[in-house]
Amino acid sequence: MLLGIDTSGAVSVAVARGELAGASTDPSPEILAVRSYTRSRHHDEVLLALVEETLQAAGVTRGELTGVVVGRGPGPFTGLRVGLVSARSIASVLGVPLHGLSSLDALAHEALAAVPAERGPVTVGVALDARRREVYHARYRREADGEILRIAEPAVDAPAEVASELTACDLLVGSGTALYPELLPATVELEHVDAGHLLLAAAVLAARGEDLSSTEPMYLREPDAAKPTARKSALGR
Repeated sequence: MLLGIDTSGAVSVAVARGELAGASTDPSPEILAVRSYTRSRHHDEVLLALVEETLQAAGVTRGELTGVVVGRGPGPFTGLRVGLVSARSIASVLGVPLHGLSSLDALAHEALAAVPAERGPVTVGVALDARRREVYHARYRREADGEILRIAEPAVDAPAEVASELTACDLLVGSGTALYPELLPATVELEHVDAGHLLLAAAVLAARGEDLSSTEPMYLREPDAAKPTARKSALGR
């Protein structure tokens, strides 16, 4: 059983039947329950109660959990820290593995999951509210064979500076589209990370042998934050 937590914007918690055990012919966990709190504040007041509510809805006890997956952001410092600290604490108390991945990957996974495979190559831009009149963003492409590549690494910029790149994508999603609709018009109403898709994206990455051991937060505004330029495989079938 897996527990998924993301607090990169809203709060989302999911419980799934399955494992992140590396290569598998069927890596997708079965999502049993998802609960979300869509306001962008008071994460510390609602997260643990939401975890318990989600476990109850799934009919799962904490003792049955075998792994925890957490969204690393990017996101505001306080909200993101609440999710990461809580996920680390739960995994430590239970003695189970903790896995982390970019919240942007999860949003891209959800957006592309609704697009039929026969459509062929599809690009998606993700833009999240970064406050200070900026957005966190990244771009992805799903190839004809189903492999999903991150073609622009997570970064933070003013909407006007990245509007042309993001709107050139076939799909554009994320909370930044709701804040700046003239510059970043959404193609799909998908603003916040769904922890169920966080778990599904993590399963895909694990099946491809990706390293999900880091749970360091992606703040992107820290002085040493860098924007890698190398093309990197993010998600796959």
